[in-house]
Amino acid sequence: MSDKTILSLIPGFDEAMKSAGESLAHINAQIMGKELAAGEHLHPLNTQTMVLLAIVIGFVLTMTFLARSKITETDKAIVPDETLTPRTFVELLFDTVFGLMSDMMGRDNARRFFPLIATCAMVILFSNLLGLMPGMAPPTDNLNLNAAMASVIFIATHVVGFRTSGIAHFSHMANPTGEWWGWFLAPLMLPIEMIGHVVRPVSLSLRLMCNMIGDHQVLAIFLGLIAIPLIYPMPIMILGFVVCVVQTAVFCLLSMVYINLALEDLSHGHGEEGHH
Repeated sequence: MSDKTILSLIPGFDEAMKSAGESLAHINAQIMGKELAAGEHLHPLNTQTMVLLAIVIGFVLTMTFLARSKITETDKAIVPDETLTPRTFVELLFDTVFGLMSDMMGRDNARRFFPLIATCAMVILFSNLLGLMPGMAPPTDNLNLNAAMASVIFIATHVVGFRTSGIAHFSHMANPTGEWWGWFLAPLMLPIEMIGHVVRPVSLSLRLMCNMIGDHQVLAIFLGLIAIPLIYPMPIMILGFVVCVVQTAVFCLLSMVYINLALEDLSHGHGEEGHH
């Protein structure tokens, strides 16, 4: 992520971020038990991503609270708004996410995991869109943030798999066939299955990060080519918007697939995961 955004115009912002980054780096070193050599200095952590993420979360919370306030007014909630409002936008987004989840994993499971997937959709979408604003950067071009979200999906997948199938969820990695002779293939299948599961969060994180970095760099290049600053060419803005939406959809759809595979009965065979 670029070190400079429009936030750098705030007096003392860069200095505060550098100081906070150094403090967090020292705390992290203490937690990891790392001893600093004489004259060694820790590289400050990227606190700007945290600030940008806080902006996104604040915006998401504001949108949801505004939408909820409209819904709780029963006399007004019956009639939909005529224009695009926080309520109509949130309803459209949630209806789309819930519809995709229902088609993929059934209505009951969709209701069960909707808070997790919808939260990812909201945070990722608005984080991506923040990068379209001149002078801003998307928090999702930071690998640490993406890895944290992907790790939540990874943990949720295996918790769901364990609650659904018990210890068989893990033993199935060694014997995907479920037959007695399949255990002879365990030394080969277990490493392959483990690598396949570990690659999932890595793939989710890197795909989102690389696409957001590329999209933001393209916008920055075109911003430097035009005569009037802070104005993007419309085709580039449309392309950037499409990339933001598509990458949100990809992350959420793959998360649904992974969770749905963990929910499937063992007779369907989790070995099919590689096809997704």
